[in-house]
Amino acid sequence: MSKRETLPRTAAPGPGLLIINADDWGLDRLTTDRILECVRRGAVSTTSAMVFMADSERAAVLKGGETVPVGLHLNLTTPFSAPDCPAALRERQRRIARYLDHRLAPVWFHPGLARDFDYVVRAQFDEYQRLYGTAPEHLDGHHHSHLCTNILLGGLLPRGMRVRRNFSFHPGEKGFANRAYRRLVDYLLARRYRVVDYFFSLVPFQPYERVERMFALSRNFAVEIETHPANSDEYNFLMGEEFRRLTAGLPLAAAGAKLAPSASEGGAR
Repeated sequence: MSKRETLPRTAAPGPGLLIINADDWGLDRLTTDRILECVRRGAVSTTSAMVFMADSERAAVLKGGETVPVGLHLNLTTPFSAPDCPAALRERQRRIARYLDHRLAPVWFHPGLARDFDYVVRAQFDEYQRLYGTAPEHLDGHHHSHLCTNILLGGLLPRGMRVRRNFSFHPGEKGFANRAYRRLVDYLLARRYRVVDYFFSLVPFQPYERVERMFALSRNFAVEIETHPANSDEYNFLMGEEFRRLTAGLPLAAAGAKLAPSASEGGAR
């Protein structure tokens, strides 16, 4: 890897950690079943659950027979599809989703929606507790909406939990303003929560050097890779032999226990 291609370091090299998380557990039957196949094959180490969705109840029952950690996939953008979802919750989420549909909306704090954000986030934490009998070990967001300013400045997430950071990019992949904003958000996250050193999406698969590089980083850094097994290309890759080759000997981990504590717990990143 040339110096120009090297990712900015977010921590000093050390013992590696690879978290492969399957998003959208409970979204619908197909998604849940494909994630379950990947879990049983050892292709994912964690998953994150959606609540108030069509397959949320069944997914929680299936989790009882598995050891994979299940976090909360906070959903502020896709309409709740569970038939018994409260009408008031649907309406408040709809208002939030309509606001977040604007390109720059996640950057700004909307005081008029503060109560709606609080209500919708709390409802999903409570429903997760009801379904799984415990608080989520980690949190990420559907369409990454957990990183919007109303969530971060509103203090709506419990301190100290593992929270997904922004995507990691190589120099030149994004504009200066974009990268500066992402660095600021990641700094705020690391002050309050446990975060990995690097975060990537499994796709795109080309250029293939990108895929090899992000797996190799986990030898010396904490790396999370986001996957969506409902996507046939991702599912086939996770279930295939090339994935086995890439992950052979890597420190695939089920939880964020090796992550450094947040500043609120006595450490800063």
